[in-house]
Order: sequence, then structure tokens, then C-alpha cells
Amino acid sequence: MLEKARELTGQALSSVANARAAGVRIAFGTDASVFPHGQNLRELELMTRAGMSPMEAIVSATRTAAECLGWDDRIGTLEPGKLADIVITAVDPLSDIVALQDTSKIMLVMRGGNIVNDLRAVP
Repeated sequence: MLEKARELTGQALSSVANARAAGVRIAFGTDASVFPHGQNLRELELMTRAGMSPMEAIVSATRTAAECLGWDDRIGTLEPGKLADIVITAVDPLSDIVALQDTSKIMLVMRGGNIVNDLRAVP
């Protein structure tokens, strides 16, 4: 199974790279059980392995995903009138996108403008 999974990952990366080169909009997310629950940020790493910059991968998970869902009037970017869903990290994801997979690096999570998880004061 692991060998087949590695083979399929290579094919998926190639497909994403080809789609990107053809101008296809790529949105982060899956409806399949590709990763265990809570580990979906690994997809950001895979997107960069397929040729996206870290910023392009992050935009695919925010603005592009919201646009594809038809929800870009309320989520996907930080603008007045939109839900304030924000994540603050202890790392710069533009220089180390893989570090986002370490949940201890997620310092603050806001959903709809309300803090739901705050690790900033934890020693």
C-alpha cells in the first residue's frame, strides 16, 4: 500500500504542476481521507513540491478556496465585513511552509473574530 501511495503522490504532484502550468486555478482541500484528521496542512508542502510558491499555496487555501466555494463574499481574505478567521504562527510560512505541520507552532486561532485557541502565553 505504501508503494502505491508513493506512486500516486508522484502522479498527483505531476498533475498539479501540469494544471498550474495550464492556468488552472488550484484550491487547497480534499474530500478524501488522504491524511489523518488534523494533518491536512501537509497539503501545503505537497503544493510547493508541485511548483507553487509558499504564498501561492497559502492563497489556494484561503482566497482561491473561498472563490471556488462561492463564499468569497464572507471568507478567504481579511477585509471589513468578512468573518475574521485568522491563524498566527511562530514561524514564517513563506520561508518554511513545512513548519506549519507542527501544531505547536500555531500560536493563535481566531474564528469569526473570536479567539478559540491562544498559545501565546503558554511557556
